[in-house]
Amino acid sequence: MNAIKKARNAANAFAKSWANFVIKFKWPVLIASFVLALGLGSQGNMEFDGDYHVFFSKSNPELEAFDALQEKYTKDDNVILVLSPSNGNIFTKENLTAIEDLTAESWNTPYSSRVDAITNFQHTSAQGDDLYVDDLSYESALKNDSEIAVIKEKALKEPLLVNRILNEKGSVTAINITVRLPGVDSSKEIPEVTLFVRSMIEDFKEKHPNFEVHTSGLVPLNTAFFESSMADMALTMLMLIIVIITTLILTRSIYSTIVTLFVVVFSIVSAVGFVGLMGIKLTPPSAVFPTMILTLAVADSIHILITMLQKMRHDGLSKTDALVESMRLNFMPVFITSLTTVIGFLTMNFGDVPPFWDLGNITAFGMTMAFLFSTTLLPAFMAILPLKVKVRKEQQKVRKNWYSSFGNFVVKQPVKLTVISLLIIGGMTYLANRNTFNDEFINYFDESVTFRTDTDYISDNLTGIYNIEFSVGSGDSGGINNPDYLKNLNAFEDWLNEQPEVIHVNAFSEVARRVNRSMHGDDESFYKVPDNREEAAQYLLLYELSLPFGLDLNNQINVDKSESRVTVTLKNLDSPEMIAFSEKAEQWLRDHTPKEMHAIAVSPMLMFSKLGFRQADSMFKGNIIALILISIVLMLALRNFKLGLLSIIPNVAPVLVGFGIWALYKAQINTGMVIVFGMTLGIIVDDTVHFMSKFLRAQRELGYDAKQAVVYAFETVGRALVTTTIVLIAGFAVLSTSSFALNSYMARISVIIILSALIIDFILLPSLLILTSKKEVQTVADRTPLNKIILDK
Repeated sequence: MNAIKKARNAANAFAKSWANFVIKFKWPVLIASFVLALGLGSQGNMEFDGDYHVFFSKSNPELEAFDALQEKYTKDDNVILVLSPSNGNIFTKENLTAIEDLTAESWNTPYSSRVDAITNFQHTSAQGDDLYVDDLSYESALKNDSEIAVIKEKALKEPLLVNRILNEKGSVTAINITVRLPGVDSSKEIPEVTLFVRSMIEDFKEKHPNFEVHTSGLVPLNTAFFESSMADMALTMLMLIIVIITTLILTRSIYSTIVTLFVVVFSIVSAVGFVGLMGIKLTPPSAVFPTMILTLAVADSIHILITMLQKMRHDGLSKTDALVESMRLNFMPVFITSLTTVIGFLTMNFGDVPPFWDLGNITAFGMTMAFLFSTTLLPAFMAILPLKVKVRKEQQKVRKNWYSSFGNFVVKQPVKLTVISLLIIGGMTYLANRNTFNDEFINYFDESVTFRTDTDYISDNLTGIYNIEFSVGSGDSGGINNPDYLKNLNAFEDWLNEQPEVIHVNAFSEVARRVNRSMHGDDESFYKVPDNREEAAQYLLLYELSLPFGLDLNNQINVDKSESRVTVTLKNLDSPEMIAFSEKAEQWLRDHTPKEMHAIAVSPMLMFSKLGFRQADSMFKGNIIALILISIVLMLALRNFKLGLLSIIPNVAPVLVGFGIWALYKAQINTGMVIVFGMTLGIIVDDTVHFMSKFLRAQRELGYDAKQAVVYAFETVGRALVTTTIVLIAGFAVLSTSSFALNSYMARISVIIILSALIIDFILLPSLLILTSKKEVQTVADRTPLNKIILDK
């Protein structure tokens, strides 16, 4: 006990000495704070990276497999232009001419390497013993109705076109632009492509107003990521206004509002400097760091300022004395809450999504600076400002307020409130298990984003935008011409087409069948893979020599013709369905083909589907470590093992309640929500620490029993907890309006968890403190009367 008392006295002495030092040297401290913040801010250099690759770590096995496939074939970064004429018929002279012109213009897209459209589709036909390969529709303006009717008939019978470039009705078609980005600077390359394509579409729509144009593909996806980052950065200004207004209303002090504003702005400026110094490129998840820091940094200032104002208004202390007393009471709680928040955000590094590493590290640094500025800049600035408050009269002081009334309500029925709370938490925990994981990347964006609505339109009217790919090997150079290989590949293609999830299959076996038919006078009985290897090789060589530049088979077969690429277009599947289908296809290859043909499924869509599960697995360890570290910190800070252990309940319960309520709201979680446990754990500890610290102070310094100590805690810290909770909810509510679902869903469930934390800390925590406290005889001779509890705020 003596050791604990000495440690407590040492902590109080340090806090008082620190406060007196800052107040004595207020001008040098203030100037040093300005220099530090501006010095760090001058190193800021915020660059944005919208490439979807940033979501995957370099060691991610799905990314490694996908990159390996793209090394063998052409890269498939693309822009899909989907054209819908108002007359609902692609096959008119005017419409085909317009499509042909847009196809030609699409070749001018920066970094373009291939353009596939219905007009330049390489149709094969026989002319005597010769193979004839040409555009399906060229010089469309010169075609007559009968020629166009023939083109339509050919197109609607072509498996490589229907449900890929053309819908079954012939009313919607696509132009697919493949680009080979250098990969030197995606922040410049992707916007360059996007600006050109948007300008090209505007010009096309001016000339052909009868067409609707929708865009999708990996380049528009990257653009949507980039523009979401910029939009979320803009939310910071809205949040700043809300913080100013909220702080002003709750503190009723213009000077307190000004100082709080300086603390949060300097914290953000310092974090911007950290971004520049570390060379971090911002992404949609990490771009919200200003709003995060702004929201969280307010809490430190609020606790110090509200206690100071209470001491001045209720106890009549001078500004300096009130400031010193507030620092004494709040220095350690603010330090502990800042530390636990930093620990919570640093646990994001255990995950498998680099943008969340950046968000965690940037916010952790910003919160460290927020603590520093809250304990230096804030008291120094407040010591300088001419703050005056009206001291309340004696009769106003003794009047009970809402917090004391609620405290008395809780202390009268701790058993009942504990039982009810635990039953509700248990029910919410059960519901939390009903959440399912779904990480469809299309749903990363809400319907205010053009990319989302355009992609939905394409899925409904033309083809799916989800796909998986296989690089199917033959075992030797030129082996793709082996009849056994072709028959197995053909069987795989047929099996894929039979699956209900599949919309379209693009495989080399289809090319082999088509060329074989044409080489036999377009006889339908020869629409099958060749039976002779030499014959198949000759047909392939003749076909390749007939293809124009840019429309070769490099996107389907590798250089030495030992492997071919199978692309499967799927319906919009959720993550578990996408993973299940890929595993089913891989298993079919293992069961029905020789070992050299066994292949794994890859694609960006599959990578995103697996990302959340991988993130959840990797974050589990981080969350456990965070919980252990934070519990140890609380045990040491509170200098009470039992209370430190007890604190786990009000710290974990809000997360369980939050996910339980989410099950009633959405019942689906995504990658962004996986980090919520570690992130909010550090935040909600704030309430627990401040409540417990005041509870212990009442027992240790004032000699109150458990019930009186609970009421005292409500009176002294209740208003601050409500204030910080309102600010936190406001901040995350603003972030919840983000068009980027990883951020908005994370923010929405954080609002639920933070509100749940306040309710639990106002009902369950004090009930548990009463039930677990020993009924000890008071040892303080001059017991402070109960009405003093109301005065000592």
